[in-house]
Amino acid sequence: MASRRNLAATGHNVQRHFLVIAFIFAQSAEPAATGLEGHWRNPSGSVIISIAPCGDSFCGRVQWASEKAAADARKSGTDSLIGAELLSDIVPRSEGRWRARLFVPDLNKTSSVELRFAGPNRMKVTGCAVGRIVCKSQIWTRTQGE
Repeated sequence: MASRRNLAATGHNVQRHFLVIAFIFAQSAEPAATGLEGHWRNPSGSVIISIAPCGDSFCGRVQWASEKAAADARKSGTDSLIGAELLSDIVPRSEGRWRARLFVPDLNKTSSVELRFAGPNRMKVTGCAVGRIVCKSQIWTRTQGE
């Protein structure tokens, strides 16, 4: 009788562990919401990116670009700016801050950047060079997209 109870308890524990593992895999299949999701316009209004899940992190792809931005990108080797991934490998650093890779099409360069909220619908994008001595920031604004 006792061994039957132990088998039933063991079976119950195995089932519970299976459910926990299945839940963890289901949660890891898509990254957790960050608040960054949506459409963001650069300061000059020449590009709108859409930030959304990409595999196990987030990325930002060009949703809309002005003719001038598209022409500048083509001159530097990016044939099609629409759909190009400008932000990749977006990972959290702390509350309201992320690290990412930024591709700058008109320079044909990729660098590390920090993203952080600068208000309810504003995101500060900061990239540095030369050991973080020379830094440049832009404020991107959340929009409805084009």
